[in-house]
Amino acid sequence: MEIDDVYELIKSDMDAVNNTIKQRLYSDVVLINQISHHIINSGGKRLRPVLVLLSARALGYDGEHHIELAAIIEFIHTATLLHDDVVDNSELRRGKETANTLWGNEASVLVGDFLYSRSFQMMVDVGDMRVMEILAGTTNTIAEGEVLQLLNCNDADTTEERYITVIHYKTAKLFEAASQLGAVISKSSSRQEQAMLKYGMHLGTAFQLVDDMLDYSAPAREIGKNAGDDLAEGKPTLPLIYAMRHGTAEQASIVRRAIECGSLEDIDQIREVIETTNAIAYTAETARKEAGMAMTSLEGVPDSPYKQALITLADFSINRTY
Repeated sequence: MEIDDVYELIKSDMDAVNNTIKQRLYSDVVLINQISHHIINSGGKRLRPVLVLLSARALGYDGEHHIELAAIIEFIHTATLLHDDVVDNSELRRGKETANTLWGNEASVLVGDFLYSRSFQMMVDVGDMRVMEILAGTTNTIAEGEVLQLLNCNDADTTEERYITVIHYKTAKLFEAASQLGAVISKSSSRQEQAMLKYGMHLGTAFQLVDDMLDYSAPAREIGKNAGDDLAEGKPTLPLIYAMRHGTAEQASIVRRAIECGSLEDIDQIREVIETTNAIAYTAETARKEAGMAMTSLEGVPDSPYKQALITLADFSINRTY
């Protein structure tokens, strides 16, 4: 199964999700509509909503709540992107100008708040306290992850363990919630719910590791943002952490200075250090291990095209170039 086959498998569900997103995005405030539609329609892969749909279908769900939950997950994700771009002073997102570049920081933050609050209105409509519990905890953990990442910025002594913790909180948590919710609404066993939870967590971790790797190994036109953006923001991601740990004292010093200053001045030298220390290969291997654990987590899930699609997503997460 290829990634296009995954989207074809759930085409009718995704069409329903996209319709729900359009309906629930509406506000009488014109600026909210403009900014929300700008980022929602900017070419994202909708991976997190896809996880809700696939996990529910893989566990035999035949109701309608998976559509609403998939839209909720996308709203939460979009809210985090709006806030992230403000915190990071990002100018590009998915190859397009960010909302904060076009409309300013204040509007971006406030529309992010609107999307968070709209998602909670939608949760009430689903009417399941277990769903509320999971998503309330998820949004809280994501906020903690944002603060943890802020604390790591410009800190060249950030360890691999601290870096992975940020990924678990900030990125993998929403993947985890998306796949877990499919099990919850399917009234699956606690064992299957845990399997889906672990699948999402490992998949999200692998996905972010590859994102951080691509920042130093892919052209800007492919990844949809400026290459080296993480370094410009002083983010000590795994390629940099590994390069400092395994490079010479001089190489480590160059990387350290760039992280502490949030500078791209030595980006060519840093790319060279990353290459000579095999930091990209190490990051890729770490991502492969996470994707492998995601696939292993699915062993207790019945065989079906939907389970195969989940396996394909794990494979896609580590072999993509964007």
